[in-house]
Amino acid sequence: MTLHWKRPEACADANACPEVAIAEGSVYVRSSLQPTAIAQLTTEEWRDLLSAIRAGEFDL
Repeated sequence: MTLHWKRPEACADANACPEVAIAEGSVYVRSSLQPTAIAQLTTEEWRDLLSAIRAGEFDL
């Protein structure tokens, strides 16, 4: 399977960016610094992660 990676527009010219690829039933996440270290999430896990980020659950 070939994944098509996307990164946020704010990271267009940066080297340390999150990258996401969406496939049927799964969402893949990696860092541009370690492109071979890929996390695979279900779409439900992805939605939960985004909700937690938006709610500030990971803010320091």
